[in-house]
Amino acid sequence: MDTATVARFEASRNRLASLAYRLLGSAADAEDTVQDAFLRWQAADREYVEVPEAWLTKIVTNLAIDRLRSAAVRRERAVGAWMPEPLLDGDPMLGPADTVEQRESVTLAVLTLMERLSPVERAVYVLREAFAYSHAEIAGMLGITEAASQQHGHRARRRITAARNGNHIDRAAAHRIVAAFVDAAASGRTERLVALLTDDATGVSDGAGLAGRLIRYASPERIAVAIRAGFKPSEAKRRLAGGSPSIHAAVVNGCPAVLATLDDQVLGVVVLEVRDGKVAGTRGIANRERLQRLTLEWQRQDHGAPLIESW
Repeated sequence: MDTATVARFEASRNRLASLAYRLLGSAADAEDTVQDAFLRWQAADREYVEVPEAWLTKIVTNLAIDRLRSAAVRRERAVGAWMPEPLLDGDPMLGPADTVEQRESVTLAVLTLMERLSPVERAVYVLREAFAYSHAEIAGMLGITEAASQQHGHRARRRITAARNGNHIDRAAAHRIVAAFVDAAASGRTERLVALLTDDATGVSDGAGLAGRLIRYASPERIAVAIRAGFKPSEAKRRLAGGSPSIHAAVVNGCPAVLATLDDQVLGVVVLEVRDGKVAGTRGIANRERLQRLTLEWQRQDHGAPLIESW
């Protein structure tokens, strides 16, 4: 391809990656999907592509749907050990964040709920809510009728509503929330953590990437006990980590987050879902493979002083 043709694709790469990430919940899969789209772009008779952005959006969407329908992906997500891949604030793969719908469509809570949707429902929801395509345009991309697109969108919105809260957390607010959470967790008093949680708070953890299934906590008390145990330092934990990590406040997928880092590597993240000023959910991820892109973005940014210098 000539330089101009490559440049036209590259101009859309971040937007396409953001679309693929929302559809798949995985940065690695999103990157693979965008690369597959580039190969399609390379092989296409571009003389007949009237609107490259629309053509590429259609290709990426349908490649992502095919991936969601694949047997390998269904097996991975059926065993109960899958969570969306977290992304650090500032990562271009997070994409547009100008509207409430765009910001919420990339939270871990919404990405998790989208697992309950069919691949087509998921595509309609993302294209409509995060990228503002009309149902007529979506119908053309997916090869369905406009009425079917509207029906899929209605069902998707109804199922996703439970995870939407309209909160917008900036870095300063996230820092305050995380600082209070870390202070309570480090105090050794679980009642201080419980006081920060909503009465219906729930938690989930990947068990430091070692558990065969996700570990779920169904009450504020159980979350507090698990968080306190995780924050209690020990020599065994330091040996496992390879040293004494630092604890930082960050924004991950639009939510406040606690990051444990060592030698500029992110060892684990706890994402806090906030509702009405309290923490309504916690999501702990320490699987190294799921933290690779977040670590790379962390290394690119100026992340300021830690909340705890040496844990």
